[in-house]
Amino acid sequence: MSDVFPEPITTLPLADIPLEGVKGYLLQGERQQVLFMEFSKDAELPEHRHEAQWGIVLEGRIDLVIDGEKHTYTKGDRYYIPEGVSHSARIRAGYADITYFDVRDRYSPR
Repeated sequence: MSDVFPEPITTLPLADIPLEGVKGYLLQGERQQVLFMEFSKDAELPEHRHEAQWGIVLEGRIDLVIDGEKHTYTKGDRYYIPEGVSHSARIRAGYADITYFDVRDRYSPR
C-alpha cells in the first residue's frame, strides 16, 4: 500500500496513532488536522466521541456505526461524523483514507 500516497504526503510527519498496523501522515493546521492514513491490519475502534470528523475512502472498506446506525464505506465514499456524536469502527486491512479532524490536537507527531 505504500504507493497510495505520493512523496509530498509521505514526507509529512508521522502521526502517533495507538493502533497496530496503521500509518498516518499528519498535516497540521492552526485549528485542525488532516491525516492521510493507511492500514496494513484490521482494526477495531471502540465507541467514542470527539470533535467533527470528515473522511474520504481511497482504498478498501470501513464499517462505521454512527449514533447507533451502521454504515459501510468503500473506495470513493465520503463520511461525516458531527461533533460529540458516538461512533465506532471496524477497518479492514488495505484501507486508506484522508481524514479531517476539526480539532488541532487529535493526534500528535511521533
